[in-house]
Amino acid sequence: MLRQSIKRGINFSITIFDTWYSSLNNLKAVHCLEKDWVAGLRANRKVNKNETLRNIDIPVEGLVVHLRGYGWIKVFKFETKKGRIDYIGTSLTNLSRTEIEKIYDARWGIEVYHRELKQTCGIERCQSRTGRAQRNHICLAVLAWIKQHYERIKSGATFNQQCRDVIKNSISSKLRVLLIC
Repeated sequence: MLRQSIKRGINFSITIFDTWYSSLNNLKAVHCLEKDWVAGLRANRKVNKNETLRNIDIPVEGLVVHLRGYGWIKVFKFETKKGRIDYIGTSLTNLSRTEIEKIYDARWGIEVYHRELKQTCGIERCQSRTGRAQRNHICLAVLAWIKQHYERIKSGATFNQQCRDVIKNSISSKLRVLLIC
């Protein structure tokens, strides 16, 4: 997908991805495209000679380590409110903790977008078999999301409030029809 994005002229400087996608092959592929990356890393990743991330002391400002099979990276350790430890690595060894937090937090907005697109716009419920019809379905789902997002911004409503309002308005209109009959 990254190669295709570059071919299509999409200009980006940093690739952000979850722990699930931070395999050595993916990190090397991003490096070959001459792009930098920020990614979650598993606690058992081998760094330096034969240590794992969970066994080394990582200061608040991060630590430059040698990732086995890749090269030098900078690693940060974050503890979530629930006590889970996350390790965030980057090919950019000169970034501060604040900069990494800002970059990695942008990933969450993308996750929310995809969740909303699936839950409210039916993007994954396409029954079409032809490529053209599938592309049309995807385009219309994205346009529906844009409209919903615009309405949320305009009204100041949250995603959940907007969903409740749709249900509430639907029930109210059905009840009005039943009461009139």
